[in-house]
Amino acid sequence: MDNKKMIKMLFDKGKKAGFEEMEVYIYNKKGLSLKVFKGDVDTFENSVEEGLSFRGLYNNKMGYSYTEKLDESCIDMLIEEAMENAKIIDNDDVDIIFEGSKEYKNVTTYNRDSEKISTEQKIDYLIQLENEIFKKDNRVVAMPYNILEETTNSTIISNTKGLNLEYKSNRVETYAFIDVKEDGDVKAAYRYKVADDLNKIDGKSIAAEIVDEAISMLGATQIKSGKYPIILRADVSAQILRAFAPIFSADNVHKDLSLLKGKIGEKIANPAITIVDDPFMKGGAYTKPFDAEGVASKYKKLVSNGILKTYFHNLKTATKDGVESTGNAYKAAYNSIIDIAPTNMYIEIGKKSLDELIGSVEEGLLIIDVQGLHSGLSTISGDFSVSAYGYEIKQGKIARPVNQITISGNYIEMMKNIEDIGNDLEFVMPSRGYVGSPSLKISSLSVAGE
Repeated sequence: MDNKKMIKMLFDKGKKAGFEEMEVYIYNKKGLSLKVFKGDVDTFENSVEEGLSFRGLYNNKMGYSYTEKLDESCIDMLIEEAMENAKIIDNDDVDIIFEGSKEYKNVTTYNRDSEKISTEQKIDYLIQLENEIFKKDNRVVAMPYNILEETTNSTIISNTKGLNLEYKSNRVETYAFIDVKEDGDVKAAYRYKVADDLNKIDGKSIAAEIVDEAISMLGATQIKSGKYPIILRADVSAQILRAFAPIFSADNVHKDLSLLKGKIGEKIANPAITIVDDPFMKGGAYTKPFDAEGVASKYKKLVSNGILKTYFHNLKTATKDGVESTGNAYKAAYNSIIDIAPTNMYIEIGKKSLDELIGSVEEGLLIIDVQGLHSGLSTISGDFSVSAYGYEIKQGKIARPVNQITISGNYIEMMKNIEDIGNDLEFVMPSRGYVGSPSLKISSLSVAGE
């Protein structure tokens, strides 16, 4: 059945049943998953995920219901379940069905060029990448992950206040992971890339980067415990920012789950630090014209010159705080509740290259990966302690590989102690937002080693 026809029938029946306002959210995701192993296609999966969520105000309470079946037969079920759901709601939170923003910016979220790349070409890309990696160095012993994921998403929001919005987006992601071995010492490296067109992902560069990095870590040892000047490579800094991104959610602030509670207008980072959320970023994995409530997307500075300017808001948290929504309402899936998340969030770049940052350190560490972020930090205190590896820096040059160390500190203190910012913005794997950062030079962090 045509979506518009179904939505009209749903709203007509819902009105007769006593709903005051209603909204539907329809999400469709088509995916392709490929994995190549030793020259053969190890995984080939096509998938389709589609669903509709319905919510409506019934006796001033918002009821919710969901279905994977988008046809006339599910309409009665959606209405009855939303009514029953509304009857058992016992909180006083204000749920809002939005009438729409004054203006929506035209945003390019779908690249038609990606349609010209055949499945055979995508498989060939992975085979060529695998060949290139093994050709680089005979110490490469395995490539357990050589994956390409492609998704095309479409989102529709329609409600009884006259809101009718729709957009379509696509992206391709590649993930390569290798093992190298020498004299019984095994090291690994990985690279993740995302774009709206596979032609924008350079397999040869990935091969060179990943092999060089894995080989460079052979023979790594610990370093003496102490406080060291630290450079967080761009991808590492982005991983840490992504882990702390929930502290900017107004919902977490209201629930006392964020260390940023009550800090609007206060200094939380070095004055050189500006953190933005840009839903219009060209090629961004979370570029979009509107959020999950239909609020127009907005470019915003969360932190400007070190000062916290705003939290991320949806309509509910914005109403509580007496401010406008920042357009950051988020649904992880069609049947998820409305949450809050960044779009394309990143720290603005500085002027120095990574080599120039390294050259400015007399004795310290360059961290190229951290592990355990899911459990090694607190968004309430800002404290973190994670395992890491990288290189010792001596007299402005990489001296040797270092592993089996733990770096620890407090995120806000670390952001205040940033001494310099790189010009090498990198984004990490999208997860509740697309988060990036340049490399950061920190005056010191605690390092636990030998």
